[in-house]
Amino acid sequence: MLIKIIIIALLLTVIYTLFRALLAMIKSDNKVPMSRYLGKRIALCILVLIIILLAQQFGLLRFNPSPITTHTQIQTGTTTPHLQSASTRPLPEMRSAFHC
Repeated sequence: MLIKIIIIALLLTVIYTLFRALLAMIKSDNKVPMSRYLGKRIALCILVLIIILLAQQFGLLRFNPSPITTHTQIQTGTTTPHLQSASTRPLPEMRSAFHC
């Protein structure tokens, strides 16, 4: 539970630095450049990603299983392919060359 609180706090800090960068962009007389806030945001996002990956690796976070890996489909029988046509009209009957 502590890991989740840390991740949420870091994500809220990311949003805060994003809005600080917005304010720095709007106000041109700001002493702190906008790039400093955006750099902090990128560093915090990388930190959040690393924390999530490490927490999953050590079993502190459990994710929902993927439906792709939990279900396997086994083909039990095959049929012979048949000619399919988009036309709804019946095909003309083929006459044999030997039939009169």
